[in-house]
Amino acid sequence: MNFLFHTRHSPVAQAVILACAATAGAAQAQTLTEVVVSASRFEQQSFDAPASIQAVGRDTIASSGPQVNLSESMNRVPGISALNRQNYAQDLQLSIRGSGARSPFGIRGSRLIVDGIPATMPDGQGQASTVSLSSAERIEVLRGPLAQLYGNSAGGVVQVFTADGPATPEVGGSVVVGSDGLRKIGLNAAGQTGKLNYLLDYTRFQTDGYRDHSAAERRQLNAKLRWDATDQTRFTVVMNLFDQPVSGDPLGLTRAQFEVNPRQAVVNATDYNTGKEVAQNQIGVVAVHKPDATRSVTASVYRGTRDLSNRLSIPLSAQNLATAAGGIVKLDRTYSGVGLKYNQKFALEQGQVEATAGMEYEQMEEDRLGYINNLGKQGALKRDEAGSVSSTGVFAQANWMPNEHWSVVAGVRSSRVKFGVDDRFIAKGNPDDSGGVKFSAVNPVLGVTSHLSESTNLYANVGKGFETPTLTEIAYRTGASGPNLGLRAASSRHTEVGLKTQLAQGHRLDVAAFQIASDDEIVVASSSGGRTVYTNAGRTRRTGVELAYSGQLNREWSAHVALSTLNARFVDAMTAAGGGTVAAGNRIPGTVSRTAFAELAWKPAALPGFSTAVEVLHQAGMMVDDVNSDRTGGYTVFNLRAGLEQRVGGWRLRQFVRLDNVGDKRYVGSVIVNDGNKRFFEPAPGRQWMLGVSASHAF
Repeated sequence: MNFLFHTRHSPVAQAVILACAATAGAAQAQTLTEVVVSASRFEQQSFDAPASIQAVGRDTIASSGPQVNLSESMNRVPGISALNRQNYAQDLQLSIRGSGARSPFGIRGSRLIVDGIPATMPDGQGQASTVSLSSAERIEVLRGPLAQLYGNSAGGVVQVFTADGPATPEVGGSVVVGSDGLRKIGLNAAGQTGKLNYLLDYTRFQTDGYRDHSAAERRQLNAKLRWDATDQTRFTVVMNLFDQPVSGDPLGLTRAQFEVNPRQAVVNATDYNTGKEVAQNQIGVVAVHKPDATRSVTASVYRGTRDLSNRLSIPLSAQNLATAAGGIVKLDRTYSGVGLKYNQKFALEQGQVEATAGMEYEQMEEDRLGYINNLGKQGALKRDEAGSVSSTGVFAQANWMPNEHWSVVAGVRSSRVKFGVDDRFIAKGNPDDSGGVKFSAVNPVLGVTSHLSESTNLYANVGKGFETPTLTEIAYRTGASGPNLGLRAASSRHTEVGLKTQLAQGHRLDVAAFQIASDDEIVVASSSGGRTVYTNAGRTRRTGVELAYSGQLNREWSAHVALSTLNARFVDAMTAAGGGTVAAGNRIPGTVSRTAFAELAWKPAALPGFSTAVEVLHQAGMMVDDVNSDRTGGYTVFNLRAGLEQRVGGWRLRQFVRLDNVGDKRYVGSVIVNDGNKRFFEPAPGRQWMLGVSASHAF
């Protein structure tokens, strides 16, 4: 159960609170034996990974909320910002080290991968809503230069791994209810039958929404089948069916509207019935062959479809212009990809090498139609075009351990991304806007780690990255019809130094400092009426420090602390949306300069199966636009949770209660960057309660 108390702390008082929490430790203390794969594309202990990487385990995912949004558990990972926008029509707003903070919807600037299958499209746009958290075993978050080896828009990498079925087959169900009409039911079956391991998980989520016109409904089926064909060969089939038939969009609020009533929706939202319906289905196969203990080959293939209908609040006068694309977007997308990866360990005269090489090909095609939104009703056709994106990547990475004191990592990736637009709506005043554009980059990475002792590693990495615009970001240009094919890809240079140390048995500390220098950063030029136009800025720079501490104080008490700072600024002056000037040194809007999370958990020995914890979350304010005309206020909220578990025969029963934002703090959860109507603010919910029960039976 999470109890949040709100008092007006000074920055010094907040620092004292966090420092006190830091001395306590974490509910799921990270250990030296925690295994991750994201940093080097093969299994290794997270302590030895030469990069900033943290994993969130199953217990944490289950205790952090209703298991609907990645934001529930990502706040305990430093360097990642998962903003609480409470808008299921626009999906989660997630950024890593400030990358992707501009995104009005979905995930930009970070790669999302689920069970080895990309959930990010080849143009760099990802959707977090399709991730099935109720069946996730762990989530890894990789930051820093090594993430660039994952290709386009890899400011960081979030990998989700679905759990395997247990050795003994079991079935189960769960029910969660909470504030604002939250209802979630789940059914699952998992187990092992001969060489076949299986997991089936179905969930249905509904909410009336914290704000007016923000109700949502989701239905999802996630399946994972693993067949051990031989001792050396394994096939895994992953399938995800996602349907979101309801998701209202209340739109952003002006500051005056937020201060009067943060739960309101603007008039345009109800007049135009703004919102989105989405259906996405995907299936993939991953095959792993290990001829011996030193070699492995991994091949993957996947295919999916995404159908979307999105109603925007563009005034009818603007929609009726000859070059306008209407106010209802209907999109039919198909996407697919293949991947091949080879791993090998081999000995040299001096030390040992673990090497990985591979290739990835991804493609996406979509039919995009635009219609007049006549106050919520579909009107005349205004847009008909076909878009395509293909991405080809070839990569190689090697870890060389010449001796027990040093290790070196080196890698390179060559990427090519091709865009095409076929305009099929040609009319008077609206010419043929077909065209295409190509991007390519070669991104090297180099790092070195000093293993100072068995309990302390010191590392440094450098690397280059790039980020193309997405198909959505090139969809519009200022003052003309057709795609914005003049947008350039952003290039970036990443440096990072870090320390990982075991302070004492059961106490681990990770610290990293980084700098990211970018050219041609893709930024929002204007955002109005549901339409966002992008442009290239000059140079930008991001610097910051991240800290993660986990500790087990004793058999009953543990704690976790995550601290992040981010100084994200424009280096060069530029022309702002609306004709103003963005001064050099302005903060990049949507980025959070300071975040902190601390948790103190208790599992009393005298009460087997019982656990409780208190959490504190602090976040500094964000600028709302490039000229830094306004900003959100910082906030500190407290949460409480409690859970109880019983085992009776083959039954496992669990109950939990959670209370978020106990003090009913009013604050802005996220911003709509450079909104032309100055409706920048998306309010976060006040006090929220949640109750849940689950039961599973093992046969």
